[in-house]
Amino acid sequence: MVEYDRRTFISFLGKASLGAAIPTPFLISCGNTTTPATAKDASSEDLERLGQVIIEALAPTDKDDLVLTKGLTYETIIKWGDKISDQDTFGFNNDFTCFLPFDENDPKDGLLWVNHEYVNPLFVSGFNRHQFKNPEEHRTREQVDREMYDVGGSIVRIKEENGTWKVVENDPHNRRITAKTPIPLNWDSPVQGVSTVIGTHSNCSGGITPWRTFLTCEENYDALFGETTYDENNVATHKPSRWGWEGFYEYPPEHYGWVVEVNPKDGSAQKHIALGRFAHECCTLYELEDKRVVAYTGDDKSDEHLYKFISSEPGSLKEGILYVADTVNGKWLPLDWKSQEVLKSTFKDQTEVLVRAREAAKLLGATPLNRPEDIEIDPITGNILVSLTNNKGKNDLHGSILKIEETEGKFDALTFTASTYMAGGEENGFSCPDNLAFDLSGNLWFTSDMSGRSMNKGAYLPFKNNSLFLIPRHGKDAGKVIRVVSAPRDAELTGPWFSPDGKTLFLSVQHPGEQTRDLENPTSQWPFDGDKIPKPAVVAIQG
Repeated sequence: MVEYDRRTFISFLGKASLGAAIPTPFLISCGNTTTPATAKDASSEDLERLGQVIIEALAPTDKDDLVLTKGLTYETIIKWGDKISDQDTFGFNNDFTCFLPFDENDPKDGLLWVNHEYVNPLFVSGFNRHQFKNPEEHRTREQVDREMYDVGGSIVRIKEENGTWKVVENDPHNRRITAKTPIPLNWDSPVQGVSTVIGTHSNCSGGITPWRTFLTCEENYDALFGETTYDENNVATHKPSRWGWEGFYEYPPEHYGWVVEVNPKDGSAQKHIALGRFAHECCTLYELEDKRVVAYTGDDKSDEHLYKFISSEPGSLKEGILYVADTVNGKWLPLDWKSQEVLKSTFKDQTEVLVRAREAAKLLGATPLNRPEDIEIDPITGNILVSLTNNKGKNDLHGSILKIEETEGKFDALTFTASTYMAGGEENGFSCPDNLAFDLSGNLWFTSDMSGRSMNKGAYLPFKNNSLFLIPRHGKDAGKVIRVVSAPRDAELTGPWFSPDGKTLFLSVQHPGEQTRDLENPTSQWPFDGDKIPKPAVVAIQG
């Protein structure tokens, strides 16, 4: 075997200059458990294979199945309702996935974390809002309790045996985090009077930390407990939620919309107030040489913003400053109450700035973006890629991928250059980019997020069902967008995450049959269990 240090390996893969390489002790983020550094024991033959991608493009399809391109196969690891212990079952609408091995030398045994973003009451609690003129008048506490259980996240031990990934049932690590789990705030001041809040929900994408804990991000929190809005006189008003949980539990909206850290060993969690409150899609960390942490996160809503937290102490997600991006002028603007007079004129302290981060960002002149979703750091160049899914209000139907180049390649820089890495549309063969992941060779994989109401209609008709795409870095197809997996009807593919050896891609199949209004006539039957009920699931793709 030949030893390759990080610089040599990156230079081989990308044919890039050493100046473009990233000599970092840690680079790990949403959708990527491995970097080129982890493959340093590869043989020259292995490296040559890594440098090329030969894969056949899949044609768009509206078939109700998980369709894979030639040479790839999948198996279902776990699906909604499956038992993970004698007490708990796997939750609904799985999104972000993350796999951490117990031993770095054994990539086939470890813990899988899975987000459960939201529920479809029709399937989960039996509540069919389409039957009633005023549906919330017919809700029951028992139905809401069932829905609160099926969101949050799952920790599940999985092992690969004879090429097949299986759940280790009743493993002591297996547990659920739900909308009723007490979670302390990592902050010195209380939020709405408390320092421990009840539950996490709306968990979209996430990441992991250098100290090997999970990050799960609360996105569309306002759909469950509403939101607090303020008028021109700074007077607060409660805006009702879509699903009406606040009618049964009086939990303040301010308790949600945070980045949540979960310890895989015992399931303990904390919410990081310093990272701001908004519809977090993911949280992508970079550890600097001095062990300080940089965290990138986006607010997944039209005309919202891109943020970056820079810690002032090693390994801290509390001490530091949160910045918001001015992509027009290439500046990171500090959301710092002490130094910003415009923030002092509206907010009483730093805690209120962070709770009302969206308003604070607009006061500073941050650039409105077209739904910033997942964020990934290119392991070859160090550029930051951000999915901008779409913005129909601005006639951006297909979205794009934004590229951020930090000044001098320094992740704690306060200036940068922004440009479009890849635009969605028929010319490039994809629409509405969402989750991103890099493989060992630096190839980019990404999923699409066309809504169920739009899919296979109008401008979205040419793209058929949501899909997983690949952009090879090397070979004859370098730079081309290649469709490799197509989702079942109404479904979205989410949370791509590679196993440490790069041989398995974990992927969520989220909300198949989402447009169903009658259980007797579901719009999807995947994964074909025989009961005709569609079920979200996590699959392992190999080939």
